[in-house]
Amino acid sequence: MSIEIPRPVLKGSKALVVGIANDSSIAYGCAKAFHELGAELAITYLNQKARPHVEPLARALEAPIFLPLDVSVEGELEAVFAAIGKEWGQLDILVHSIAFAPKEDLQGGLLNCSAAGFARAMDVSCHSFVRMAQLAAPLMKNGGTMMAMSYHGATKVIPTYSVMGPVKAALESCCRYLAYELGGKGIRVHAISPGPLKTRAASGLKDFDLLLTEAAQRAPIGELVDIMDVGFTCAYLATPYARRLSGETLYVDGGVNIMA
Repeated sequence: MSIEIPRPVLKGSKALVVGIANDSSIAYGCAKAFHELGAELAITYLNQKARPHVEPLARALEAPIFLPLDVSVEGELEAVFAAIGKEWGQLDILVHSIAFAPKEDLQGGLLNCSAAGFARAMDVSCHSFVRMAQLAAPLMKNGGTMMAMSYHGATKVIPTYSVMGPVKAALESCCRYLAYELGGKGIRVHAISPGPLKTRAASGLKDFDLLLTEAAQRAPIGELVDIMDVGFTCAYLATPYARRLSGETLYVDGGVNIMA
């Protein structure tokens, strides 16, 4: 059965993108792709220190909603969704692209990770997506698409990835369970697993440059992906072209994940 899709394909869609830190962020690639395909954007920034780096990007993307969001601060998450409900009355797309672990817990190996560090990494990087989904679902009155960013270290051991491996594994599992629980509402949920990218968050990983070099060497296509590759993958998933896909973990890594 053919389906009629308007051009641009996301015209009229409302998208919340969480996790832009600068113009190298995966979240920025997603926001830019959505904007190019006609979606209207809500964009968040972590705090006042981050705002000067994010605000010019939000302005260039013509985002009518621009708000602070630190998921560790009580009430900020609820305030974002309240503003979306007041301004738009609906939401069609949610992108969760945030992760955090204390540096000493991230670089010390899983065996030496503190209980507090593990709990904080899990709360910010994983459970915050569940909380966002709970708030977003009532606004997705006509269905929608939710996406969270993972990494290959969720399923295979990347020695320098440490505590984030188990945390991202939990995030991928959450995406599957949310896809099941929200499917009846027409809401599709995916985990996106990009290859290594030069982002601010990735800079905290030990020997990250080695990961980049190895990925480029092992990728069947012979090169690294960029933030727009991730962004347009997410944009595709938000269109009716992907209307029967849900609960997937999609690798955007040039094929690195298929290599032994």
